[in-house]
Amino acid sequence: MLIRVRPLWQSWIARRIPPSPSLQLDQRRIFIIPTLQGVAFGVALVLMLLTAINYQNSLAYGLAFLLLSLFLVAILHTYRNLGGLRLTSLGAAPVFVGEQVCFRVRLDGEGRERRAVGVGWAEEQLEHADVHADGAEELVLVLPAERRGWLRPGRLRVESRFPLGLLVAWSWLDLDMAALVYPRPLSADMPLVPGPSDDEEEGVRPSGHGVDDYQGLRPYQPGDSRRRMHWKAYSRGQGLLVKDFTALSGRNLWLDFDVLGGDVEGRLSQLCHWVLELSLRQQPFGLRLPGKQLPVASGDSHRDACLRALALFGEAP
Repeated sequence: MLIRVRPLWQSWIARRIPPSPSLQLDQRRIFIIPTLQGVAFGVALVLMLLTAINYQNSLAYGLAFLLLSLFLVAILHTYRNLGGLRLTSLGAAPVFVGEQVCFRVRLDGEGRERRAVGVGWAEEQLEHADVHADGAEELVLVLPAERRGWLRPGRLRVESRFPLGLLVAWSWLDLDMAALVYPRPLSADMPLVPGPSDDEEEGVRPSGHGVDDYQGLRPYQPGDSRRRMHWKAYSRGQGLLVKDFTALSGRNLWLDFDVLGGDVEGRLSQLCHWVLELSLRQQPFGLRLPGKQLPVASGDSHRDACLRALALFGEAP
């Protein structure tokens, strides 16, 4: 039954509350139902009223109708706590697979103070905030990045149980949020081209495709190739050092998807590692992917363009 009803509900809510980066709650977008405490309160009211009728007790009548009026007033105040509230998506920074995506949402009071407003995707894991009448509050909502590409979290639940907790006013809003998730960097040998280096007396010549000019020694980092380890320095008690290479001047370096082995995700992860490494060294490079090529360049904008191409590889434009 739920499987059949859910698509109908999603289609109806999409027509009633269409996606938008900024939405203001009004009577069309707010729904109110009693909470479990509210249902228990209602049952107690019915029993109290039946007792008053049975015993014709004026005090019981007065208490029952007083509590009923309190329940009705709570409906108004629960709605007013959300009515007019504006929610705006502030976006999310790109992350790598395995990291946490932080979506930022701003809540504007729009001239009315709001208390204990909950925002989130799961009803059990809402972030709560109080919003001043003429101010704004920013919430950070976290989701794990489990796969590369666009992460679209879907509709947000916005709710309020203020002031008595007998009713919950809620809404499902689609703030059209999306975050770009890059492949997880996979440590691998830098693509090298055979050529002479200043390290030949150590009996080491770089091999592969790409950079081949010996630059010096640097501290070992997890994931570095053992073939680059400077064992003589280690034997002299100087610690773990790695031979570092950089590109020859005037040589274009290309990262090519087709020359790598392994599955698609593994190749993209290796390319992601190389993009970050070469960008850190300020080494110009180009990127070749099936159906897409980014020319040789350097800088932050080129790095971001390459990472974006890797993240969206294979996805429909």
